[in-house]
Amino acid sequence: MSTANFVDADTWAAARADLLAAEKQLTAERDALAARRREMPWREITVDYAFDGPDGYVGLGDLFGEADQLVVMHFMYGADWNEGCPSCSFWADTYNGTIEHLAARKTSYVCISNAPVAELQAYQQRMGWSFPWYSSGGTTFGGDFGVNPPAGSAPDAEWLYNGRPIVTDEMPGISVFAKDDDGRIGLTYQTFARGLEPLNSTYAILDLTPNGRDEDDLPWPMAWLRRHDQYETDS
Repeated sequence: MSTANFVDADTWAAARADLLAAEKQLTAERDALAARRREMPWREITVDYAFDGPDGYVGLGDLFGEADQLVVMHFMYGADWNEGCPSCSFWADTYNGTIEHLAARKTSYVCISNAPVAELQAYQQRMGWSFPWYSSGGTTFGGDFGVNPPAGSAPDAEWLYNGRPIVTDEMPGISVFAKDDDGRIGLTYQTFARGLEPLNSTYAILDLTPNGRDEDDLPWPMAWLRRHDQYETDS
């Protein structure tokens, strides 16, 4: 526990009022940034990707369903992995409850990974998830959208992710797509690395506490993390 700094009620109220002013400023800045995000130009997507799902292959346009907006979580799950990335699983634990609410705002949400769909379904059942999840295995989708080495890269080739070089096969990200009135699909937004944090409600809750995320003294920030069914077995 962090060192306690006990004060009287008036001193506490003054400190809270000072922090509240900073929080309101951040809220205004966040609203302004969201407005700029909505004004981003669209990059037209013309590749006819084919994703393997529970009911067979579907195209990118099919993932929209009845919606005109589509949010894709690039979930790290390599073609030869035995289970999904623990960090992506940490994020995914919050997705189930959002699907119906997003649909009410004409927005679809899916996860896409490189692993075979049978592996995704087995892991999804283990984790207790029900959100839509598709395999992009055998396609250039991950490379085209910056989360896997681009097609034709040499093994262990250095490639750019979020503006920095990296040597790995899998990285996470969010890609947002929309359809216009003519049915054309555009990429409207992408974010990577810490840009994914707003989707993680657990971190948001921890940020309200005195200890915060309590990761400063760990070998790496998420060294404490386990898949939600592994905390008891790991202790």
